Amino acid sequence: MKKLVFFSLFFIASIGANSQNWIKDIDEAKQIASEKNLRIILVFQGSDWCAPCIKLDREIWSTEEFKAYAKDHYVMLQADFPRSKKNKLSKEQQEKNNKLAEKYNKNGYFPFVVVLDKNGKVLEETGYFKTTPQGYIEQLNSSSK
Repeated sequence: MKKLVFFSLFFIASIGANSQNWIKDIDEAKQIASEKNLRIILVFQGSDWCAPCIKLDREIWSTEEFKAYAKDHYVMLQADFPRSKKNKLSKEQQEKNNKLAEKYNKNGYFPFVVVLDKNGKVLEETGYFKTTPQGYIEQLNSSSK
């Protein structure tokens, strides 16, 4: 029984270690970006209804190649807009995401990826396109602003 508990905890911990470290608050993202001199990657997604969002997550954000690069180069900020009741966000989180959308995604595109500097200035905008994780990284880094 102890072995089962140990392996279960180890398995759960290893899943968490491999997941993308998403920040959900713009102020926290800016603070980390300022301290570490990193860019912020703001991702607007509909995690439970937007097919291109799901593809972007599976083909880019969830890959080991992207996660390894992002860990040292980006602060990953997520603004999710799920539709399913079971995935409903807290009122506070929904308000934060709505404010981000009002400022950075006025047209309501999904997925919509905005590269920001440490102060929140827009450097680049993109979305889903078929590419490799390295190709997506190159797109995110293409702005020399």
